[in-house]
Amino acid sequence: MTSPCDTYAVVGNPIAHSKSPEIHRAFAQQTGQDMVYEKMLAPLNGFEACVRDFFSAGGKGLNVTVPFKTRAYDMAGQLSPRAQSAGAVNTLWQQQGQLYGDNTDGAGLVRDLTHNLGLSLRGKKILILGAGGAVRGVLLPLLEQQPQSITIANRTLEKAQALLSVVPSHGVTQVEARTLQDLPSGNDVIIQATSAGLQGSAPEVPGRCYGPNTWAYDMLYAATPTPFLRAARQHTEHCADGLGMLVEQAAEAFYLWRGVRPHTDPVIAQLRQQMRAQT
Repeated sequence: MTSPCDTYAVVGNPIAHSKSPEIHRAFAQQTGQDMVYEKMLAPLNGFEACVRDFFSAGGKGLNVTVPFKTRAYDMAGQLSPRAQSAGAVNTLWQQQGQLYGDNTDGAGLVRDLTHNLGLSLRGKKILILGAGGAVRGVLLPLLEQQPQSITIANRTLEKAQALLSVVPSHGVTQVEARTLQDLPSGNDVIIQATSAGLQGSAPEVPGRCYGPNTWAYDMLYAATPTPFLRAARQHTEHCADGLGMLVEQAAEAFYLWRGVRPHTDPVIAQLRQQMRAQT
């Protein structure tokens, strides 16, 4: 008699759109892991009960998506430095009766930039558009790359300044807050992390913000170029969306759970091909 294979899931509300099951199943097949991975819709007022029931039934690990990342943070008894810095958790697992929480979003972004796009962030000027939870979640891993500077620009200056108080000591990296009307010139990397793209728009970025080899990166992803990337292409040929980040943050969670790091290139290519075929 064979024992049941390990069970994982992504939990959120809504959840039907999630690509996580497809990504993790591809990882499992590639690495020969005996596991299943499903979607789990949690009621807005019942997230904690869903998590407890999942682990009580023998579940091994959960990915957490909107709107539950801060509630997962509150539930976890052990938090990684990345989760503490982010103030949010997107990966949960249980060990010796303790619930562990981590945040793999920043690691996913950094690996997409450095491994997939071939960028070195050391000594670079990084401009981040937006100051929400997505930005807080990636700051520590970006700082660990030792860029020259990180500028957080937001519609309201106060929200950008609030992020400065939660980032750890930044060593050699200069970190500053600005408004979207006061953007610095000559950046090496510009990261779009506002919610404007969801409404079909993008923050206006003047041409002076770009250098000769600037990378424009949108944390959103779509089958066709996002509004930010369409505008960026007037100033640079180096453009990328967040599909690689999505797959890389999943690979980091997979590694935390299984101790095996999957190859992400074929999974990114497969998803990109599927998205284009659906347009």
